[in-house]
Amino acid sequence: MARPVKTEAELVAMARAELKVHADCPEAMVISIVRDGDGWEFRASADAATAARPGYPECVAMLVQIGDHLSKQYDVTG
Repeated sequence: MARPVKTEAELVAMARAELKVHADCPEAMVISIVRDGDGWEFRASADAATAARPGYPECVAMLVQIGDHLSKQYDVTG
């Protein structure tokens, strides 16, 4: 059975909403999607000041966990 399909923007919005519930992540953190064969995963990037903020590494780790969960539920289009 095929998984539901979401756009990159929808998936990033879902990740941001999930991050807001669980952590105080900086708004300046950029979330993108990297495709890997048939799958995909989130990538985080930020400028040096944002990356140096306390809690940023935890936000990136949480984003990876959210991506693992969502990539099993949804395919990405676009």
